Amino acid sequence: MAVAFPRNFSGVREQLQEPLIRNSFFIMASSLVAAGFGFFFWMIAARLYSQADVGIATALLSSVGLLILISRLGLDQSVIRFFPLRDKNGVLGTALLVPTAVALGAGLLFIAAVDVISPELAVVRTIAPLYLTVLGAYSLIWVLEGAFNALRKSEHYFTLNVFYGSRILFLVPLVFLGATGIFGAFGLSFILGLFLALALLARCSVRPVLGVDRVFLREAWQFSAGAYIAGILMSAPNMVIPIMVLHVLGAESTANYYITYAIVSILFMIPYAFTTSLFVEGSHGGEMKKSVLRTLVSMFALLIPAIIVLSLFGEQILNLIGKDYVEGMALLRVLALSALFVSICQTFISIAKVRNDIRSLVILSGFVSVALLGLGYTLMHRFGLIGMGYAWFVTYLAGTLLVGLILKKKKWV
Repeated sequence: MAVAFPRNFSGVREQLQEPLIRNSFFIMASSLVAAGFGFFFWMIAARLYSQADVGIATALLSSVGLLILISRLGLDQSVIRFFPLRDKNGVLGTALLVPTAVALGAGLLFIAAVDVISPELAVVRTIAPLYLTVLGAYSLIWVLEGAFNALRKSEHYFTLNVFYGSRILFLVPLVFLGATGIFGAFGLSFILGLFLALALLARCSVRPVLGVDRVFLREAWQFSAGAYIAGILMSAPNMVIPIMVLHVLGAESTANYYITYAIVSILFMIPYAFTTSLFVEGSHGGEMKKSVLRTLVSMFALLIPAIIVLSLFGEQILNLIGKDYVEGMALLRVLALSALFVSICQTFISIAKVRNDIRSLVILSGFVSVALLGLGYTLMHRFGLIGMGYAWFVTYLAGTLLVGLILKKKKWV
């Protein structure tokens, strides 16, 4: 099926009115804004705080992200999948309450067992109240962001990401706290952002009813369970890797990895935006073949030039953050190239979610998770930090080949 490209401004405006492109635009704009603020945040943090403080703070933030990932139970995906079918207030209330309760319980367990799980993060014991507050706020805000996308109101998601830039303002007054100051700056932006999210949600005439909708849970469980397992498998490496780098190579290498990944994540935001919008449109009954083709064309049209630009000017960007981070340039180039294969895998994941093909979803996610962590751990011991980059590239290249095999077997192409 051919994709028609707009020939004039009115054609461009017409394309932007289509929900797939419009939501993709706002999700991508949100990601770019977040990346821009993130760049300045870490640039300022690297100048105000020691490299060791940056390394510990990034590991703390990764631990929060990992706990959120574990506690979601797939309900954040069910919000998108079931919003068009059920009472939105009840669905959202359940999706807010259940995962957040699980997250706080998991947070308490992590604090109690930190000496065994990750002794390098023992500082979490002294900041337990702050840690749990940030964890709860992040859990709630995560679900609300997904709700805006499900409502096809991604412009509110964009507004939230602009607001999160306020974390930069907290870096200077909290510098005396060291790594805790960086963590606290992030946390404050999420806590304040929660109030803004609720206000924006009210403008969409959605007011979550805090309670457990057992009927919704039963109906959503089959989909949620598969999406939950796949989500953990696919996302866990992003949370685990900084902690793993801290254990294998030390705090300075952790800072180098995190800063480099934060820059390259600008590229990963492109497939994230388009494939999230593809999932939303598929859940609303959109024509999948046309949507997939349009997603791929639009995605690569942006991704390929972005990879070239980042590969050419990455060293200057790293130098702006600090001279100690320039050694991450080789890692940056390898991660940037892997974005091509990440985009293919992400597109397939959205297709599998819409088709409710949980088995294929779990197979791909499981392969990526095991391969990325296993190769990363092995290759870091052999090659140092660049070994983690090799692991990203090889894993997603192999994942793309696996996608091809699954598509051929399913006869979807």
